[in-house]
Amino acid sequence: MKQPIYYAGVEGEQTSKEQAKIVLRSVPYDGTSTWGKGADKGFGAFLDASENMEIYDIETDSEVVNQGVYVAPELSGFETPEQMFEAVYTDTKQWLQTGKYITTFGGEHSISIGVIKAFYEHYENLSVLQIDAHADLRPNYLGTDYNHACALYDASQNTNLVQVGIRSMDASEKMHMNKAKCFFMHHIREDEQWPMAVRNELGEDVYLTIDLDGFDPSICPGTGTPEPGGFYWYELINFLRDVFTTKNVVGFDIVELSPIEGNKQSEFLAAKLYYKLLSYQFELKKK
Repeated sequence: MKQPIYYAGVEGEQTSKEQAKIVLRSVPYDGTSTWGKGADKGFGAFLDASENMEIYDIETDSEVVNQGVYVAPELSGFETPEQMFEAVYTDTKQWLQTGKYITTFGGEHSISIGVIKAFYEHYENLSVLQIDAHADLRPNYLGTDYNHACALYDASQNTNLVQVGIRSMDASEKMHMNKAKCFFMHHIREDEQWPMAVRNELGEDVYLTIDLDGFDPSICPGTGTPEPGGFYWYELINFLRDVFTTKNVVGFDIVELSPIEGNKQSEFLAAKLYYKLLSYQFELKKK
């Protein structure tokens, strides 16, 4: 029998499946990535980093881990992208019925397709906020609809998709993109009012999907495709704080952590990012 896994090394009744307010799911899937591999190792590295960070958050004057984080059994062992999609979609639908706050850690970005589908079927008029270097709007790639390059195509057809930080895409993706709701990185660098413009495009209920390559590789090199010119820590965190305080962020995922041997900065950034988002969701709104 497998021993239970505890988030941030914190044990107690509040972390049980029944009592925890937060669910942390992992989908260590890396079946369709086409260049840098290793996203299947991301969750283990993230957990290790989480055990080595301070659980007191200065900004919100809180320890959100006390809300209780249940680490669910991993979703793994898939032979095809289609199997992965179906399992993640079904599992997400089941968890949404519990009323807990559902968070997901990849794996590559294709794991988000099933998560987002379950969320937009659960929440009417859902907005999806994508933080990413890549548009991920191909309807199909390398023989499957569930490739990491297709991660946001279904969302573009069925939700109010708002894309932020994009700086790499294929020309064919232009026909599937709403340019009024896509905030390219070079435009962000030229417009100090971009956070307000993004907020104005979002509805009340928001699902957040973060590809870690949205960050600049100087602070987060451990991703499958570390595109230059990304966000820096406070630049993105301050924006996300604004989103969490003005919108109802119904859930989120973090994907594409590919650990680099001998360099722990990317997994530590991912650990701090996850904890910050929980702190904003559960503690900041109390203040």
